[in-house]
Amino acid sequence: GQLEESGGGLVQAGGSLRLSCAASGRAFSYYDMGWFRQAPGKEREFVAAISWKGENTYYTNSVKGRFTISRDDAKNTVYLQMNGLKPQDTAVYYCAARWGQRLVSNTQYDHWGQGTQVTVSS
Repeated sequence: GQLEESGGGLVQAGGSLRLSCAASGRAFSYYDMGWFRQAPGKEREFVAAISWKGENTYYTNSVKGRFTISRDDAKNTVYLQMNGLKPQDTAVYYCAARWGQRLVSNTQYDHWGQGTQVTVSS
């Protein structure tokens, strides 16, 4: 299946954005879904993940309390609500998927979207 991100843009520090990732295919509900980001000159890093049943979530420390990952299996879509944005959140944000596993984590994602740019101005 394919993953397509949307919702990126330019926002002032302290503002909010909601990213969406639409997935094709019929087995979406069986996949763990994640968000990653890559800032200029830096390696791609994990941001958040949600388990295939939507029961468990996992966040990198720098976004805890500010970002929320959720999914709507009826729409084959995963979301990343980003509040309290900071200039250091500026990056290309990627949606990713892996076959559902027992524990949600930040590794072994093997399906990737093309990314959406998020820019936070100070």
